Amino acid sequence: MALIKTTLGRRSFIKTSALAGGGLMIGFSWLASCAEEAEKKEMDVLEMPKEWFEINGFIKIGENGVVTIMSTNPEIGQNVRTSMPMIVAEELDVDWKNVIVEQAPLNTKVYDWSWGAQIAGGSQSIRQAWFALRKAGLVGRHLLMQAAANAWQVPMEELSTEAGTIHHKGSGKSAHYGEMASAAAQLEVPAEFEHATNAQDKLQKQIEGKVKNVADFKIIGTSRKNVDGKKIVTGQPLFGLDVQKEGMLIAMMIHPPAFGKRFKSMNADSVKSMPGIRDVFTIQSYPEDMIREWSDVSIFDNLVVLVGDSTWQVLQAKNSLKVEWEDSPVVAQKSGSFGGGETIQEYPAGLESTSDHLKAMEAEALKPGKVDRKDGDVEAAFKNAAKILERTYTAPFLAHNTMEPMNFYANVQGDQVELLGPIQTPASAQTSVSKRLNVPKENISVQMTRMGGGFGRRLYGNFVVEAAVISQKIGAPVKLVYTREDDMTFGTYRPTYLATFKAGLDENNNLIALKVKAGGIPESPLFADRFPASAVENYLAESWTLESNVTTGAWRAPRSNFMAGAEQSFLDEVAELAGKDPIDFRLELLDRAKNNPVGNWNIGHYDPERYAGVLKLVKETSGWSTNDSARNRGVAAYFCHNSYVAQVMDIEMKEGKPVIEKVYNAVDCGIVVNPIAATNMVEGGLIDGIGHAMYSAMTFNNGVPEQSNFDRYRLIRHSEAPKEIKVDFVKSDIDPTGLGEPPLPPVIGALANAMYKATGRRYYNQPFISDQTFIG
Repeated sequence: MALIKTTLGRRSFIKTSALAGGGLMIGFSWLASCAEEAEKKEMDVLEMPKEWFEINGFIKIGENGVVTIMSTNPEIGQNVRTSMPMIVAEELDVDWKNVIVEQAPLNTKVYDWSWGAQIAGGSQSIRQAWFALRKAGLVGRHLLMQAAANAWQVPMEELSTEAGTIHHKGSGKSAHYGEMASAAAQLEVPAEFEHATNAQDKLQKQIEGKVKNVADFKIIGTSRKNVDGKKIVTGQPLFGLDVQKEGMLIAMMIHPPAFGKRFKSMNADSVKSMPGIRDVFTIQSYPEDMIREWSDVSIFDNLVVLVGDSTWQVLQAKNSLKVEWEDSPVVAQKSGSFGGGETIQEYPAGLESTSDHLKAMEAEALKPGKVDRKDGDVEAAFKNAAKILERTYTAPFLAHNTMEPMNFYANVQGDQVELLGPIQTPASAQTSVSKRLNVPKENISVQMTRMGGGFGRRLYGNFVVEAAVISQKIGAPVKLVYTREDDMTFGTYRPTYLATFKAGLDENNNLIALKVKAGGIPESPLFADRFPASAVENYLAESWTLESNVTTGAWRAPRSNFMAGAEQSFLDEVAELAGKDPIDFRLELLDRAKNNPVGNWNIGHYDPERYAGVLKLVKETSGWSTNDSARNRGVAAYFCHNSYVAQVMDIEMKEGKPVIEKVYNAVDCGIVVNPIAATNMVEGGLIDGIGHAMYSAMTFNNGVPEQSNFDRYRLIRHSEAPKEIKVDFVKSDIDPTGLGEPPLPPVIGALANAMYKATGRRYYNQPFISDQTFIG
């Protein structure tokens, strides 16, 4: 297998590193070690290895036994730079205190078998790399043991390992890994591991019976501190904005002030003479006839660029530049759907407004939709229903608002390109730059910095292409920096949605019919086969879409971030109409889906037993009671990204305002690799969901975004976050599933349901703040 063999010699490895800036081999310090504070003294006496040996693409071992483990995927705050190396270290069987973690550069030849690309998105990092990471550690351990067996002339079966040391029981011999690393690096990988594949089932079969049993884990399942923790709290360089390179210039851009406008003219000469300004010009991210990668979302009309010596000087010039814009007859763009190789789409130009968007969605919702699933005869069931409930839910466009503003470094020198910065999709960015600059991909190095947030915004690499185009044009290295206003007014927004739910109950208050019709601009949020599909005898799911020239893309937990809140709010209201406890009502439906499913059942859509499991767990941990009238409590549960989350929220009204006292969480995401990091993700996800559902919206007036910074785009404040958050994980031997996104969607439903208990009003339109006067 290409990964496991030592395919990169030391000289070629250093050469590759030099192209990328030289940070791979030497760009770390003991401050990035994984040692706990109590172990620091012991670590301090170790010296840096004088010689390293590459065991495979994930592992380097020093002659003194110190181990470097590469973290392959981009670090976006989900802590994979700690959790992914933990998986390798577990199977390698090393002492975590002797492990150093480095960020691997993009290397599609080496890492393509762990997943099609090194990517941070869709809560997939751990799930997709689980078998590959275990295999990397397993094979590394195998090679080290084989080297020892050869050296000692003993059968490999007589050897064992523990904490980075190889033992031979018969002779009493032992050696730490560093003593065998040189020999191990020269060995061929056994044939049983030779054929690389990114097919999960084949990877699983290769390692079955060879990797550790879950009960024997020593690292996985234990809490390990963030390997970047000290650097983060002491302000050491980690992020794209921290990048400083010799000869580097600063670039900024001016985008059209409205969707539906394009560049006409500017007074470039008047600012070129300002202090520190090197040039002012226009670029296109792509020519309009070019095939585009899915990582790029951009308007193709000319973008204005300013380049200078410092951020301050360029910003002053930007503020002084006068640019004229005109209405665009056609706007060419792609709306950021996942895929690859799509051609440019042309949307009718126009200066769109939020009020028009809502009217258009309401009108479209009345038309026949596309039938995505149909069980039974819904219309006949509604005619026979004793009670009918119908409700409509809406949600606005949302900005990503990453804490670290968008930025990227590029250095284009002839046919050699160096890229460095925060990107969720480095392979796609490399491909896009290759096509745009007409440079072979193998000549483009991509190094990844830690990201100060992404949430889907950094999936789309238009800013990487822009940085490369600017560097090529001026013939110097540049760091492109967006201001907050740049990104908020020219972003890839979460689409705006509208969904209508209709339910019918029989005379015994049983749910006999459910219809959901959901759409949006420019996509539908519908998941036709998710709960409560297969739990209702008569079920109809329809979808619709509308086009727009507003650019959109993935936003944390795509589509689920709306559908969960709408669905769970509606089910709560149906349970109330039926006179049933909200949790019991959901469990009743899940029992039907498990024991007597309706229609085409595919367990891949959701597992009713695991779904019910988190509801039962949160019912227990929260002390849920149907008779607890003194509490304003809301419950919700949802399945997305292969994981299950149930939440109960308690709200109190204080001085006429809602205060979130506590949120209980029950999570089933399979094996939890790093509990402290997993807990942090749950806490962060639910706070993110609460804040955006309560306060946030992007609105437009004649194509102009009405929010350009946090003075008008409201985010949750510290005082508004839950006072207490309790997180419980279902104990499981199931392989890990997603966690970065699943905690966000259901909390919106729990919030709406708790707010109803606290205020006596139901909440149908996000943000909820616009529907109330008691929140300032």
